[in-house]
Amino acid sequence: MSITYKNTVSAEEVNLLRASVGFRQILPEQIRAGLDGSALVVSAYDSSGIAGMARLIWDGGMVALITDVLVLPEYKAQGVERKLITRLLDFLRSKLKPGFGIQVDVKVWDNREAVYESLGFQLSANERRGVPMHICLTDRIELTDAQFKQCAFRGEKERAE
Repeated sequence: MSITYKNTVSAEEVNLLRASVGFRQILPEQIRAGLDGSALVVSAYDSSGIAGMARLIWDGGMVALITDVLVLPEYKAQGVERKLITRLLDFLRSKLKPGFGIQVDVKVWDNREAVYESLGFQLSANERRGVPMHICLTDRIELTDAQFKQCAFRGEKERAE
C-alpha cells in the first residue's frame, strides 16, 4: 500500500469520504467554503483515489480544532489516520513562537487509544475544559437530504408541525 499525502481535496472526495463513514452529504459549495476557510487540509491517496482526509481550523493564536478526520473503512488501522493527524500537529508546532502554546481539540469517533492518546491527546475533564456542546444552524437541511437522496423531502406543511 503506497499512500501519498497532499494539501488539497475536492468537495466530491469529501462527500465520498463522508458517505463511507455514514455521515450526511453536504452541498459542494458549502464544503468548498469550509476547505477555503481551513488553516490546513491534509488528504491521503492511493493509486485508486482518495483514502482519507483531515482539516485544521486555527485562529492563528491560542486555539485549534482538528475536524473532518475521515478515512475510508478499508484504510482503518493502516496508519493513515495517524499520519493525517501528525501532519496537522507538525504544522501547528512549526508555527509555535517561544513561550506560545496552542490548545488543540479534536472530536474522536474511534481509534482513541491507538491514534489520539498515543499522540498525546487526553480526554478533557469537564471541570477543566467544560462539556462539549453543539448547535446546528439551519432551517433547510431537508434540501440537502433531498438533493443527495438521503431521506424523503419534508414539505413546508410537515416542517411547520
